[in-house]
Amino acid sequence: MSFLIRVQLPDSPGALGQLADAFGLVDGNIQSVDVVEQDPQGIVVDDIVITLPKDSMADVLITAAQTVEGVEVDSIRPFTGTVDRRGQIRMLHDMTAHRRNLSAAMAELVRVLPKSMTASWAIVLCSDIPITRVAASQAAPEDDGSTPTHINVTEARVLQPEHEDWIPESWSLLDSALAAAPLQGTGMVLVIGRTGGPDFLSSEVDHLGHLGTIIGAILSS
Repeated sequence: MSFLIRVQLPDSPGALGQLADAFGLVDGNIQSVDVVEQDPQGIVVDDIVITLPKDSMADVLITAAQTVEGVEVDSIRPFTGTVDRRGQIRMLHDMTAHRRNLSAAMAELVRVLPKSMTASWAIVLCSDIPITRVAASQAAPEDDGSTPTHINVTEARVLQPEHEDWIPESWSLLDSALAAAPLQGTGMVLVIGRTGGPDFLSSEVDHLGHLGTIIGAILSS
């Protein structure tokens, strides 16, 4: 089985190698490593996809990571495939080819984005009144039929369901982390959710905002 483990580790030579050795001792096979954020204080946050033998539990990865000095585990969850940021380049290429077909372009966006952003799901909303759902990934919460009167997303940011009454309750179930960004110039908003967390870091929110600007430019051209 494959797991996505998010770890904090020292930004120093050999730290990642020591962590990889520790995972190897419990038969963990690293499939991909993605640097999520580098802290000025010398800390790196990495997302690492690891496969374990079918009779092994995820706890062995946490125990292995804790044997490496300076390493902290933020979260661990099942994950299929690898973290592939390059998939976003292919997605943007395909969206350019289909930019006159909004339905096809948005379907491609919500298909690719969850995997490349290590999110659980993605939804695109049209912010015009009445607000409607344009596209949703396979694992996205079902449309609950609610009709919010506004979507207060003018820039990429983390969403706070407890303080924003337009967010459907189903989006925040199971302690899900939420982030959103406008697709600039289109009247649409992209929302991504990560079931069970972890929270979206500022670097991830910035990345989502950059994608929203690029996709908006493609669709508006």
